Amino acid sequence: MILAGLMLSALLTLGCNDKQPVATTADAGTPQASAQPAFQSATEGVTPKPVPSDALHVDGNRTFQYNKEVVAFGSRPVSSEGHAKLENYLKAKLKKDDLEIDEFPIDSPAGNFTGRNYIAKFPGKKDGLIVIAGHYDTVYSLPKAFVGANDGGSSTALPLQIADVLRGKPNNGYSVWIVWTDAEEAFKTWTATDSLYGTRHLAAKWKQDDTAAKIKAFILVDMIGDADLDIDEDANSTPWLRKVVYQAASDLGYQSHFFVHPNAIEDDHLPFARIGVPVVDIIDLDYGYNNVFHHSVEDTLDKESPKSLQIVGDTVLETIRLLNQQ
Repeated sequence: MILAGLMLSALLTLGCNDKQPVATTADAGTPQASAQPAFQSATEGVTPKPVPSDALHVDGNRTFQYNKEVVAFGSRPVSSEGHAKLENYLKAKLKKDDLEIDEFPIDSPAGNFTGRNYIAKFPGKKDGLIVIAGHYDTVYSLPKAFVGANDGGSSTALPLQIADVLRGKPNNGYSVWIVWTDAEEAFKTWTATDSLYGTRHLAAKWKQDDTAAKIKAFILVDMIGDADLDIDEDANSTPWLRKVVYQAASDLGYQSHFFVHPNAIEDDHLPFARIGVPVVDIIDLDYGYNNVFHHSVEDTLDKESPKSLQIVGDTVLETIRLLNQQ
C-alpha cells in the first residue's frame, strides 16, 4: 500500500470494513488530497522534555474497569438493547457534568435509526476548545458474540476516565469537550456514506454554528487498549498536531509505542479534517497478528491491558497541556 511515495507495512492491508487504511490521502478525500507534500514523520527532531510534577494522569486500572463495565452490556450496535444500556450508563456517569445529547437521524442501508452523540463540556479560561472523541457503538452486522472490547470498548472507557480527571479541577487553558460518538461503524459495508454517521453530522452542525472555528485540536482515540500497543502514525492527521502528540509521548517516555508504522486511516477524525479542523487519530490498527482480532469475536478483554490505556490517556492529557502552552 503506497502512501505519499512510502511503502506501508503489508500487515496493515486489511480485509475488513472499518477504519480502513487507504492508498493515499487523496483517496480519503481529505483537504490535503491534491498536490500534498511528501510524508514526513512527526518523530523527526523530537527531544524529550521534562513533564511538570503536577501534570495530570489517568488511572489505567480504573479505565480498564470502565472497559469491563462497557463490555458487560454485550454487543452494542445502534438500536440494540446493549446500545441502549450503554447510553443509560453514559448518562449516569456524566450526570454531574454539562452534558449535551446530540440526536441525529441515520439513513443507512439497514434502515432508518436515531443516533446520539454525548458531549461533556469542561470549561476553560482560554478562548477556544479542544475536543477528545471516541466511538461507543459496535459493528451492526456482526453476531451478538462480538463485544468489541477494544474496538468500541476502549474508546468509550478512556474518555470516561479523562472526564473523571478533569471534573472539578480549575482549568486555565482551553475548554475541553469530550465526545462519545455514535454510529461510527458501517451498517453493511464501509463506504463514504455508510460510516462515520455521528461525526459527519456533528462536523456539519459545528461548521454551521461556528463551533468548528473555535476548535484548536480534535483528538480521536480508537482501539487503544491493545496489550501490544503500537499506535500508527496516521497520514490523514494534521502534521503539526501529530508532532505535538509525539512530543507528549516522548516527554512521558512512551515514544516506543508511537508512530513506528505510517498509515492513512479512515476514521471519525476525517469529517472534521474536511472542514479545516486540526485532527489527530490515536489508533492501534495492528490488533493481533495481521490485525486478526479486529471485527472478530476474539476482540475480548483478555487482549487488552490497563497499561496501554494509561499510556494513551496520559499522552492525551500531556498533549492538552502542550496545546495550552501554544
